[in-house]
Amino acid sequence: MIDITVKQDLREMAKRLQELRGSLDLDLKQEIIANFEEKMSAPDFWDDNERAQGVIAELNAVKSVVEQYDRLNNDQEELAMILELAEEEPDEAMEAELAEGVEALQAKIEDFELQLLLNQPYDRLNAILELHPGAGGTESQDWGLMLYRMYTRWAEKRGFKVELLDYLPGDEAGIKSVSMLIKGYNAYGYLKAEKGVHRLVRISPFDSAGRRHTSFASCDVVPEIDDSIEIEIRSEDLKVDTYRASGAGGQHVNKTESAIRITHIPSGIIVACQQERSQIANRDRAMKTLRSKLYERRIEEQMKELAEIRGEQSEIAWGSQIRSYVFHPYSMVKDHRTSVETGNVGAVMDGDLDMFIDGYLRHQVGKPSE
Repeated sequence: MIDITVKQDLREMAKRLQELRGSLDLDLKQEIIANFEEKMSAPDFWDDNERAQGVIAELNAVKSVVEQYDRLNNDQEELAMILELAEEEPDEAMEAELAEGVEALQAKIEDFELQLLLNQPYDRLNAILELHPGAGGTESQDWGLMLYRMYTRWAEKRGFKVELLDYLPGDEAGIKSVSMLIKGYNAYGYLKAEKGVHRLVRISPFDSAGRRHTSFASCDVVPEIDDSIEIEIRSEDLKVDTYRASGAGGQHVNKTESAIRITHIPSGIIVACQQERSQIANRDRAMKTLRSKLYERRIEEQMKELAEIRGEQSEIAWGSQIRSYVFHPYSMVKDHRTSVETGNVGAVMDGDLDMFIDGYLRHQVGKPSE
């Protein structure tokens, strides 16, 4: 006999998909796709390669939403047919297939809904993520390295590409700082949930007395701003230093001063890049990061001004503790903004962050995390 909850879940998913169809306005999206394809058929489309790539990226983004919805709708219709057959001719194998399919479809719909929450202007862009350990020497620097591995694994599981921009190793272990570019559609939209201070509680492997230590590391995330956003940077406002690259990086590492550090004097922002083999390429990368940081600062200032006009007290997110990772005396990772928590610390450190990202994004729009 078919479980009554399976029937209820299937009806609820059909209802959710109908609601999504209305909010997506699929007819309008089909018009947008047709307009983009018409642009691509123009004989001079590839004359401006960068602009052409931008059009293709936008087309693929819209197509992806439509195709994902169609797949979900088709899956729901197939499960409804299996339900009909199972009710007419009860079969244990068919009932098991139905229950498994309903569970899988629920997860897919939730992931699709999460993607739809990423509708801010820069959510679709690549993300520049930086980690800086707090006070605490080797212990905090090791925590910074653990976070670096965690975000790298999360990105790999998502199918995103990770490019190391700057890496400063710790004196004994860990890192003093790291900057990386995470490339993929909606990378910034997801990772903006990780901006803030991350706290670790554990028995330190660097303490011979086996005492418990608390460490902090800050995570900063900005979108990689493309050239269509105008940010004025005057050459006289820049202080440029060159140095030898550190860490793994091929035959040129530690032989030539290819690494670049740029200080934007008016703002005090410092960016660095040592990943590329040439000084010119590293400078281009560093300038792109600087433009992104200056743009992010501009947005922050606008938000502050708006809050002052409204008479609101707004908290600056950069310095706030957003999440605790407790390894001892018990195992738990808890997000303090949303109260989402799990006891599976190992999975989180291996890149399973979606429950926290989902919780944050739904919290931002007032929807409960499921």
